[in-house]
Amino acid sequence: MRILIADDESIIRLGLKSMLQQLDHEVVAARDGREALQMARAQRPDLAILDVKMPFTDGLQVARVLARSQPMPIVLLTAYSDQALIDQAADLPIHGYLVKPVQAADLAPAMAIAVRRFADAEQLRQRAAALEAELQARKLIDRAKGVLMNAGMNESTAYHAIQRRAREQGRTMRQIAEAILRDAA
Repeated sequence: MRILIADDESIIRLGLKSMLQQLDHEVVAARDGREALQMARAQRPDLAILDVKMPFTDGLQVARVLARSQPMPIVLLTAYSDQALIDQAADLPIHGYLVKPVQAADLAPAMAIAVRRFADAEQLRQRAAALEAELQARKLIDRAKGVLMNAGMNESTAYHAIQRRAREQGRTMRQIAEAILRDAA
């Protein structure tokens, strides 16, 4: 797995890099948030481990940007465990939180959980998108049924007419509904 680590403390970066390489991961390292964003775009990592407090752009902001532009599992790394920071992190699409100093024994499980949580979230997002598309198709089909019902068909006949036409033409019911609505306009 290619992992982006971002920490302004070189000793932490080197320690993380060493631990990750011992776990057979490819590592790209950034010294600050701005460099982390550049490296994420260029290197396309599979996971990011971000220090919260970094120059230029902090880890929280980097996590926000990555979540929008390049979704991936994100683990925050911090020397602070205060509640306000935890609350801020909880509002972000991150998948793990580690407090320094990080031990090798903590790193692998945190990454495994982050990868799994990210995969679960992606699956939910895809399911939500599919349900939204299905709902939009249902709305179009209902509107097309209304057009056919205004032409004298009852609801069941209108639905079956759309269904039959879709089957005969090898198209989806949504496509047929769109055509009916276009023709009616």
